[in-house]
Amino acid sequence: MRLSRYFLPVLKETPAEAQIVSHRLMLRAGMIKQASAGIYSWLPLGFKVLRRVEQIVHEEQIRAGHLPMLMPTIQSADLWRESGRYDAYGAEMLRITDRHERDMLFTPTAEELITDIFRAHVTSYRDLPLTMYQIQWKFRDEIRPRFGVMRGREFLMKDGYNFDLTKEDALHAYNRHLVSYLRTYERMGLQAIPMRADSGPIGGDDTHEFLVLAETGESEVFYDSEITDLRFGDREIDYDDHAQCRAVLDEFTSRYARTDETHDPAIFEQIPEERRRVARGIEVGQIFYFGTKYSEPMGAVVTDGEGNRVPVHMGSHGIGVSRLVGAIIEACHDENGIVWPEGVTPFHAGIVNLKQGDVSCDAACEGLYKALTAAGLEPLYDDREERAGAKFATMDLIGLPWRITVGPRGLGNGVVELTSRKTGESEEMSPEAAVDRIVAIYSGAA
Repeated sequence: MRLSRYFLPVLKETPAEAQIVSHRLMLRAGMIKQASAGIYSWLPLGFKVLRRVEQIVHEEQIRAGHLPMLMPTIQSADLWRESGRYDAYGAEMLRITDRHERDMLFTPTAEELITDIFRAHVTSYRDLPLTMYQIQWKFRDEIRPRFGVMRGREFLMKDGYNFDLTKEDALHAYNRHLVSYLRTYERMGLQAIPMRADSGPIGGDDTHEFLVLAETGESEVFYDSEITDLRFGDREIDYDDHAQCRAVLDEFTSRYARTDETHDPAIFEQIPEERRRVARGIEVGQIFYFGTKYSEPMGAVVTDGEGNRVPVHMGSHGIGVSRLVGAIIEACHDENGIVWPEGVTPFHAGIVNLKQGDVSCDAACEGLYKALTAAGLEPLYDDREERAGAKFATMDLIGLPWRITVGPRGLGNGVVELTSRKTGESEEMSPEAAVDRIVAIYSGAA
């Protein structure tokens, strides 16, 4: 993409309403614009990051054997009355009435609707196990929406639902989701710690939240510092292997890590003092096992191997896709702007032409642009008639991991400058070597 043709309304000043880093930088980098309280338009740059995050979520869900689908944002209140949640959910649910005076709602979550789909089509244990998920917009009418996309009213969320014959099978689905979430967050450059949490209005006894440590987190968290040394890495897991998935859960949940809602001071004080940590965390996902909470009242039953009609065991599993964009910025920024991890960057590299209109500079930039594009990467070429300082400031603000700077002096020596946004380190090399380096980085060869 050529910056002269792109819509990137960057701001020099920080809007007064922005209270935390991610909100400030998303507004300044031209990623979002507020439409109303807690509701945002995603502008081209922000939308690209949102889609990168969404794609990683899709890939890891499919890797775990989960089936993508899509449900409507508007649901019938009748389903929620069946489960008993319509009146219990609270004021966060946006309740509406259509022209026929039927009670409807803008979905905050979809346990009822997915259960209705299941009971209409699945009758035998032979069709189990089954896990389906969607990535869909949700709405929760927060009383005080704030912090930009971190605590908005409208948000993009991955919500998945498993159906299993037995509790043992359903807990395997729980463990499988924990493994897939660890992979998902690490691919985004994040360490998200699974912490014992409260189930809230979803219900159920078994639940973990995934929290990214950040000073602006809304939750106070208590944990053993040893847990921050754990990495899932590139290990291969057979998602059908109960023992393997259980081993990963045990590894990542055996150390103390809890939110303030489930914190137990007596247990916490048993940890050696030098390893006790109290911090803030941003919730970016949660997994639940809730048994037959929805299947029993809604009649989601199957015939088991002995001919008995039994309610299925269920769980639900969410990832805050749009919230993750803010969480990544909270964890990955410096005083100059965003520092995108390579897995979610909107563009793989920036090309800065220091002397637009110079024949050699223009030709070198065009060559870099075409070579990176031919390699399947997306560069952002700053071809504006703008001073060098402004171009560098824009690149730092929007946070692309790599910048190639092209100027007459360097080209006179046959080199361009490749700069890492994360470290600030620069290296001179030929244009061909710069392309090869970036291609190798994104292919995992460097």
